[in-house]
Amino acid sequence: MGIYVDGYVLPIAWNKLDEYKKMAELAGTVWKEHGALAYMECAGDDLEQKEMVSFKQLTGANEEETVIFAWVVFESKEHRDRVNQAVMADPRLAGMMNPDAHPFDCKRMAYGGFTAIVDL
Repeated sequence: MGIYVDGYVLPIAWNKLDEYKKMAELAGTVWKEHGALAYMECAGDDLEQKEMVSFKQLTGANEEETVIFAWVVFESKEHRDRVNQAVMADPRLAGMMNPDAHPFDCKRMAYGGFTAIVDL
């Protein structure tokens, strides 16, 4: 079995980006401490695509928003399940469990788990 990746894509207002970054830094620290192999959060800055569907189109982001593209890497799906269970129980993230406390709209976030098919 190869690595397993949880991926996230979400639109966020530019003026909420600093608040989101603080939240993501804490989340990343917690995920890594509980065993995630890697944690990455990226804010889009080159999203205007004419030849294909852009991330802004995909997420419905407006002109005041950018797109967060993020992923967490695990040893396997089973490892992901164990790590995520520990992360969700970690008291440092208790404040993040309320969707109303987020600097973005959780209903506009896309999430999925992915089996790596190429890992170079």
